[in-house]
Amino acid sequence: MLDVNALPLQGKGGLIDLLQALVDPRKPRGVRHPVCTVVGIAVCAALSGARSFCAMGEWAQGLTREALERLGAKRWTPPSEPTIRRVLQGLEANRLDAHIGPWVARQQLRPGVAVAVDGKSLRRSHDAGQRAPHLLSALLHQEAVVVAPLEVEEKSNEIPKLPALLAPLSLEGTMVTADALHTQKETARYLVEEKKADYLFIAKDNQPTLRQDIADLHLEAIPPSAHHDR
Repeated sequence: MLDVNALPLQGKGGLIDLLQALVDPRKPRGVRHPVCTVVGIAVCAALSGARSFCAMGEWAQGLTREALERLGAKRWTPPSEPTIRRVLQGLEANRLDAHIGPWVARQQLRPGVAVAVDGKSLRRSHDAGQRAPHLLSALLHQEAVVVAPLEVEEKSNEIPKLPALLAPLSLEGTMVTADALHTQKETARYLVEEKKADYLFIAKDNQPTLRQDIADLHLEAIPPSAHHDR
């Protein structure tokens, strides 16, 4: 179980301090737990491996009084699964990511961690006749938590957006993975030379020359790190 007491929750730059800026989507009457507490618990639960609202609710039930107090709780009983669900569903996802992502990145990005870059169009999140918003995101492999989202404009694409997405993140010693779209020389150079990270890219038929080069060199059984000088 994640040691909540070891995380920077209180004080300037702490998680609860950052979440104070969130607007509670609930009506004031009957509110028992501050929005910062509910979201803070959800974030810590996700970092502990919770992948559903039910799992977050179960994780919250195991919190000690001390942990609840550090998470800004006003009561000794944690919020229930329905409360966590209502709060998270009522918040604007992009704004929530902007508050949480940098904090999670500071806690989790360390040598050996794997970070995935992935792009997704947000269906049913736009009016009829409009283009669905397309987000390029960086997320932690193990925790499946987004640490940096960036919208891709209609007249652009994911490739030139990747450096802007990763620029604020400290990636030294991490492994960055991406799909075949990002198997680009400039992207690889940026990750290795500027971010001091490693990368794992996929070579598909959209780059036949690269596929053929790999086949000709018989690289399948050669660890790339052992021959990086070539």
